[in-house]
Amino acid sequence: MHHAAPNPLTHEHNFLSASHAAHERRTRYVVALTAAMMVVEIVAGLWTGSMALLADGIHMATHAGALGVAAFAYWFARRHANNPRFTFGTGKVGDLAGFASALVLAIFAIGIAVESAQRFISPLTIAYTEAIWIAVLGLVVNLASAWLLGADHNHGHDHDHHHHHDHHHHHDHHHHHDHHHHHDHAHADNNLRSAYFHVLADALTSVLAIVALLAGMYLGWAWMDAAMGLVGAFVIGRWSWSLLRDTAAVLVDAEAASDRYTEVREALEDRDAAIGDLHIWRIGPGKYAVIASLIAGDPLAPDHYARRLSEHPEYVHVTIEVHRCEHPHPELRAA
Repeated sequence: MHHAAPNPLTHEHNFLSASHAAHERRTRYVVALTAAMMVVEIVAGLWTGSMALLADGIHMATHAGALGVAAFAYWFARRHANNPRFTFGTGKVGDLAGFASALVLAIFAIGIAVESAQRFISPLTIAYTEAIWIAVLGLVVNLASAWLLGADHNHGHDHDHHHHHDHHHHHDHHHHHDHHHHHDHAHADNNLRSAYFHVLADALTSVLAIVALLAGMYLGWAWMDAAMGLVGAFVIGRWSWSLLRDTAAVLVDAEAASDRYTEVREALEDRDAAIGDLHIWRIGPGKYAVIASLIAGDPLAPDHYARRLSEHPEYVHVTIEVHRCEHPHPELRAA
């Protein structure tokens, strides 16, 4: 049996996305913008005696906190990118922060649903004019934040196929290829997604609130306030579930999409060699580790097989082991 297992001390394990620095910078801008809005609303609420302003300022504080976690995750991942304590680098730190933010979003959605249900039963008197201005102000801030994050969110799925592969399991791994693979959503930066969903959630609640308040003011439909709250809770809950599902899969090293297995099999197998065991999992945005066990009648060196994956730069940490067997392929194909 042969292994491709170079000395780990001579290889970097920095598997952060090429857009990491840009994502970190934009997230910090959004934290500052949200915190400034929070301070303005709280000060204005105390100065004018408006509970609505004060409550919205406190609500903005929860989002500033969640966005602050996202910004901290970017800093921590960058700061410890080459720390040997992290065996596969810090690419999953963003997913951990995204999972935490998704939980906050879920709690936020439940809170809105409960409050909306209570308002159906016991409607509150609403100061429509003041409430509309607060909602509009909040919407402007959140749209600005969404624009800042969206510039990276929409184009930041890390199609960084021209980066240098600092990990040398492949030994000649400094190729540049223009392959555009769209296997799954694992190229997404889940930390950025979590921040984006937070500002979208706030923007959505502002839009729904404006619709409900205008309907209540001009049509007398007081029930619209509670109805729009339930709609918002449902949409935010869906976003939260999507983020929880995707980040949890990364954190527990769930297997990559099936077409990645097909791709790796096609690259490594030939008429003499077949894969006996294969593991592919995500270790950073758009970055994967591969462990493959090959069975061959006349095996080649492990590096020969590893080089076959060099045209797929997303596989940044590849380990190959080769076993000799007289007639490997027919039995494995049948299996």
